[in-house]
Amino acid sequence: MAFGFSVEALLPTARVSGPLRMGLGRITEAEWRDPAPDVAARAAVFAAHPDAVQVLPGSEDAIAELGEVVGVSGDLATIASATHEDWCLLTQAEPGGSFVLVAGAVGYPTDWQVADKMGKPVHAVHQPTHGYAERLATSVDRFMDGLAPRDLFGRTNMFVLASSAHRYMPTVPMAERFAHVTADNAGETLYVRCERETLRRLPRSGAIVFGIGIYRTPLGTLSDENLARVAKSLTGFMPGEDERRGVPHYAAAAAGYISRRLGVEVAA
Repeated sequence: MAFGFSVEALLPTARVSGPLRMGLGRITEAEWRDPAPDVAARAAVFAAHPDAVQVLPGSEDAIAELGEVVGVSGDLATIASATHEDWCLLTQAEPGGSFVLVAGAVGYPTDWQVADKMGKPVHAVHQPTHGYAERLATSVDRFMDGLAPRDLFGRTNMFVLASSAHRYMPTVPMAERFAHVTADNAGETLYVRCERETLRRLPRSGAIVFGIGIYRTPLGTLSDENLARVAKSLTGFMPGEDERRGVPHYAAAAAGYISRRLGVEVAA
């Protein structure tokens, strides 16, 4: 299955039920990053939010090498402004050691600040993701340690939000974010947001490049097949994770809309 550049193309690769898992698949060089970035919008977001770029001393070689790979000369903000993707760079202090976040340009975050994660190892970067420490931390560290420069991997993370913003940084409680959503308007007021995440290792510096591409679309624009996948997510996530995602606050409205659209009863 191709690793595409839209919510419609990405949803079939996203986890919509069950416990956390890496869910990584091999991708090609052509699938690594979006070939048609909106560079004006990217430049504008980094100009408006300079704190979206964080760089620790010692990461300069990795940043320069990333620029060589994407074909952009300049600092990390310049590189990220020229691509659709946000970029995070992680390095090891010694072979076999923990990977630490040493540089990040995250203009389109999903409710997190890159400054809060700097200098932390991977397991701490993922806090407060429910279940990560217990289920994934060891496997992810082992995978990253063994990642070869020739290998490219991708995965999709999906959310249902009451916002179409590229930069999702809500400041109101979860219940208020979805208070206006009903079964009648859910097709227009709920948005499916996909994080298109990629991993590769730079050959010279040995740094891991974690790319994040954001794609959003109204719930009502999805195909029936993908709408059915979203329906699974309304009851498919583990306790704790569903609350973090806000599922209890929109599930009834989404289920009502999807039931009408598909002509089947959807649980919430």
